[in-house]
Amino acid sequence: MQRTADEYPARLDIEYPQSLDRISTLLRPILAIPIVLLVSFIPPMLCLPVAMMLVFRRKYPRWWFDFNLEMARFRNRVNAYLNLMTDSYPATDDEQSVRLDLDYPDASHLSRWLPLVKWLLALPHYIVFYVLGLLQTLAVLIAWLAILFSGVYPRPLFTFMLNVERWILRVEAYAFLLITDRYPPFRLG
Repeated sequence: MQRTADEYPARLDIEYPQSLDRISTLLRPILAIPIVLLVSFIPPMLCLPVAMMLVFRRKYPRWWFDFNLEMARFRNRVNAYLNLMTDSYPATDDEQSVRLDLDYPDASHLSRWLPLVKWLLALPHYIVFYVLGLLQTLAVLIAWLAILFSGVYPRPLFTFMLNVERWILRVEAYAFLLITDRYPPFRLG
């Protein structure tokens, strides 16, 4: 895959489903309970050790990056399932229809002290995410009804949901995965 010079080091794509199972969609709130419980046990402070390694040792161990990459992939498979973007129950180790890629960072090119405040610098994004979260909830409800009646996820809603998830991933890559010092752009897509 050829990358452009301005492409962000975190990329997400979800295959558009031609049709979705109406029964699975109807029962999604119940079917999702086990996977939501599993994701809720993932500690939210997994970025702290990486921040400390960058600050004190100026290193980002490959094994830690690989772990964070797989956790981000899993979380995004769960999000796609919860957002009705796929009928595939989220696998813990298979890409399925959700493709996420992160560039491994060169720690010597990352700021030594910025990891301590990146989460705070991303505050404007969190404010926008609050509004987008409300819109996403509305979009999922509309998509849920559309799938129940037609078996198809409306393409504009799917594109909106995918673009919001891409934005969230870029902010996560900057503020929590700490793979880049490049501030995430304020844009969908």
